[in-house]
Amino acid sequence: MDKKAKNILRYLFWAAVSVVLVYFCLRAINWAQFLEALRQCRWEWVAMAMVFGMAGMLSRGLRWHMLMEPFDHSLSRRAVIDSNNIGQAVNLVLPRIGDVMKLGYILKHSAKGKEGKHLVSFDKSLGTVITERVWDAIVVALMSVVLLVVKWDTFGAFLRGGLSGVGAGIWWSLVGLAALAIGLLVLTYLLRRKGGLWSRIWGYIHGFLQGMISFRQMKRPGLFLLHTVLIWGFYWLTSACIIWALQDMEAFSSLNWADAFFLMIAGAISSLLPVPGGFGAYHGVVAGTLLSIWNIPMGVGMIYATLNHESQVLAQALYGLFSYVRETFFRKR
Repeated sequence: MDKKAKNILRYLFWAAVSVVLVYFCLRAINWAQFLEALRQCRWEWVAMAMVFGMAGMLSRGLRWHMLMEPFDHSLSRRAVIDSNNIGQAVNLVLPRIGDVMKLGYILKHSAKGKEGKHLVSFDKSLGTVITERVWDAIVVALMSVVLLVVKWDTFGAFLRGGLSGVGAGIWWSLVGLAALAIGLLVLTYLLRRKGGLWSRIWGYIHGFLQGMISFRQMKRPGLFLLHTVLIWGFYWLTSACIIWALQDMEAFSSLNWADAFFLMIAGAISSLLPVPGGFGAYHGVVAGTLLSIWNIPMGVGMIYATLNHESQVLAQALYGLFSYVRETFFRKR
């Protein structure tokens, strides 16, 4: 079976998983209650959530440009922002494919050096994407620690229950995988001068590592960190806006800023499951979190999850479409 067929089968599998998850989520909804909640919803707050979601995409594009700049000063902010927006929109339908597509757009915009090669190669741009993910994880972890310290009485028991369900075998497996990756990296480095396959692999790894350490070559690392905080601050605001949109419902009237942050983290965790657009996975995880911590029934929790997820899907699709039109038509003119 060739690679294309495997990718199609993988996509169909996760699409089927998404359909099953959506089915079980829909079964939990009380439709009369759901429609009544939509009538009570304060839609101006949903619109604000979409605005904050787009602001997060803009900030993410500007931050990515800062990582690309040390390799190619000719890359414009607009080109990088549009590439990022198009990739995020494609990810709604084809998970992970959008990440590859946005790297292809960057390669198309990158200037060529003396040897005729693009200054920002695919492996370097991939390294910058990993760098972004690492910094996102660091910032979210730090914010989560602060939240747990401040609100341990609310979220501590939930966290202890989640960690207790992870067996020791999982942790040892992770340690073993990390040791294996380090061993292969060292072996490739030692055999890199033999040429052939080892040399090509090391060239790819070297470019990838260059992309990951591009943070050290930036002119304004403080601004990079500010954008990282802003991105998650905007996500936090989108979560809070949906809570404010549902304030007329008794179940959500007592939720506050800290609760909005915890729901944001739960939503981010659901993205680890590569179903198209997060459909089903996000709804199940977030509604389950509302049930576990605040004892909000799944059917009621689905109201929050649906409004939050679908408003952000629409925001990403609209902003991605805008960037695609600008990239496809106006850039050529």
